[in-house]
Amino acid sequence: MNLLEHAFWALVIQTAVGLLTRNWWAGAALACGYFLGREMAQAEYRWIEQFGGGLRANMPWWGAFDGRVWPKADQFADWIGPIVSTCALAVLMGRRRRED
Repeated sequence: MNLLEHAFWALVIQTAVGLLTRNWWAGAALACGYFLGREMAQAEYRWIEQFGGGLRANMPWWGAFDGRVWPKADQFADWIGPIVSTCALAVLMGRRRRED
């Protein structure tokens, strides 16, 4: 998936939660948590391959935060895109609610 697809699916998740609960921020948190968790898991796998000898037991707790396993800008965009798009929608829906 690319940045636009990540943002699109995050908005879909947020919209489903927002319409069911009327809590657009909860939808944003759920969607962003999914995509952030996904990217962190991929970073863990990269760390294990590059520095851990292929063994998860060799990875320290901070392995996924190691900048050496985040070499490409699109790896950041894959979680920043959903955060920006869902927060924007949550703010917009919050303003809309106040106007009603």
